[in-house]
This record gives sequence, structure tokens and C-alpha cells, in this order.
Amino acid sequence: MKETVKRILKSAGYYHSLQSAYRNLLFFFDRTYSRIIFQNFKGSGFNCNVCGNAYTQFKAHFPAPENAKALADYDVIAGYGKNILCPFCLSNARERLIIEMLKTIDFKEKKILHLSPEKNVFNCISKYANVTTADLLPGFYKTIDKNIVEQNATKFSFADNSFDLVIGNHILEHIPDDIAAVQEIFRILKKGGQAILQVPYSETITHTLENKFIVDPKLQSELFGQKDHVRIYALTDYILLLKNAGFEVEILSAEELNRFKKYAIQEKECFLQIRKVIV
Repeated sequence: MKETVKRILKSAGYYHSLQSAYRNLLFFFDRTYSRIIFQNFKGSGFNCNVCGNAYTQFKAHFPAPENAKALADYDVIAGYGKNILCPFCLSNARERLIIEMLKTIDFKEKKILHLSPEKNVFNCISKYANVTTADLLPGFYKTIDKNIVEQNATKFSFADNSFDLVIGNHILEHIPDDIAAVQEIFRILKKGGQAILQVPYSETITHTLENKFIVDPKLQSELFGQKDHVRIYALTDYILLLKNAGFEVEILSAEELNRFKKYAIQEKECFLQIRKVIV
């Protein structure tokens, strides 16, 4: 019955907007509850660079039971742990890291492509730059940007050398043909352009674990730690994927990112500075 209703709503064009509204409602109640229970933790310790509030500790965020085993078995850095969510606005650690790293990039008045846009990151850049948002299922993101366009990351409709910056945070692990997606991002970037393409990754596995043809959500959770993922990247493999597409990649280690610790970024996560080299 549930799948039948879902198919009817999709065919009528209402499914994604209704699903988005439902998620926003859950978010509202979760945020309200969080603000109440963390009242006693207000104070110095961690600062949110989205809303400006400070707490002695942030809200923990752990994976669902069906995802937890794969993430633990392979020591995946995937956005979970202690001090992940700001108790006031529920911004997450990976958003706050990107917002800090954007401060090191001259993006004002530049052309930016933001894939599967996160609200907090979009709000940070849209005030100062010409931002195009895109997703394969844009209906999920209409409340973030009503002008979002439908795009397949493995075959963009954009011309070569169109953007100064591409942001695609935690998207490539969802895409079966990630090679094509990375090549497309390289193609549409201007020479000297940059990309922010963080992914969940492991430094304990020697090769990326993947099944590009998998369509079983339960098995995907069991193998890759989320019901819509098709791989767990080995960090070395991921960097090679980017370099093979033509990118120059510089790794900022977790130790180098300690200066951002006050923003409650994820422990052990590195950041990849990715650039289309001028030749």
C-alpha cells in the first residue's frame, strides 16, 4: 500500500514536495526539543558559525542501527559522533567545516554550482555569489532554493568552463558512475576553479568497497552504512579518482584543521583542497 501511494504521488508530481515538507516539520520539532534540553549547556566551549550560539557541548549524532556496523567495521569518517549538531540550529559538523573553508576561498561575485544544496551552506554563499543549485531530484530542495534545476551529475547540461566553484558535499558515494561525475565536474569548472567534494571515507581499508549495481536499500545499509550509498571510499582511492580526472589535490589533515576545533567539526576528518590546474 505504501509503495502504491508513493507511486501515485510521484506520478502526480507531489511526492518530493510533500516529503520535503514532512522532513521540515520533523526538523522543526527536533530543533525545538534540542533548544529546550540544551538550555543548561549554554556557555563557552563550542561555537556555531551558522547561528553564532555557544555551548559547552553540542548534540551527539550517531548512525541508525542498520548502518552502524559497516561504519564501525571500516572506521568510516561519515559525519557521526559526539558534538556533531548545534543544539540551537542543528547545523552539522560537515556544514560548519565547509563554511570555515569557504572563508579561505575568494568566491564573492563568482559563479558557483551547488549540488544537493545544504541550507546553511547555500545561505552562506548565496548572499555574495551567483549560485546555481542542482540535483537529480530537485523537488527535495525547493524549500532551500525555489530555482533549483534538475541535473544528472554524470551528464551536466552546462557548458565547459562555466563555474568558478563546484560544491558537492557527500554526493559521490551515491552515484554509481562516480568517474563520469568527477570528469563532468572537471569539465564545467573554469581553469583555476575549485571544487569542494567531501565524501565519507576510510583510511583503514586499502581499496574502495563498492557495488555500482546494487538496488537493495537493506543490503546497502549493511555493506556501505547507508541505504542509498553504493560504496565506501578508501581515502587513497578517492584522491586517485580526483587526480585521474585532472585535478590537483592537497590534503589538509585533521591535525591542520585543529584551528577549527571550536566549531565542533568532526574529529579525524581531513579536508581536500581540489583545483583545476591552469596549464
